[in-house]
Amino acid sequence: MVRGIGIDIIEIHRIERAIKKNPKFIHRILTEQEVDYITENQKSTITVAGYFAAKEAVSKALGTGLRGFSWKDVEIHKDSNHRPFAVLHNGAKEQLEIMGATEIWLSISHSKKDAVAQAIISKGGSYD
Repeated sequence: MVRGIGIDIIEIHRIERAIKKNPKFIHRILTEQEVDYITENQKSTITVAGYFAAKEAVSKALGTGLRGFSWKDVEIHKDSNHRPFAVLHNGAKEQLEIMGATEIWLSISHSKKDAVAQAIISKGGSYD
């Protein structure tokens, strides 16, 4: 059963501008593990923008936006098939539990100009 849906789109140049203006920006929105993945795999600003959009999409699917938790409470990972998934911590995890949800379906995509992400939160691990 679907409990929440969220989508976000971000212009990649806005993330590039934020990083140039404040190099600490990445460390404000990404966990150390996310930064390590991006650095070790030589990923670009496009990946950072995709993670930003994914975190926003998850927060919207939770129905709260970023109230009650921080950027780092939504952590984006990739499985062995490079499929993105979210791990929630602290207030974000608590909100998921309040919703009675058990699964987050996540998709991230981008063009040269934009990054987009969609999150679907469900109970039971299906799109019922």
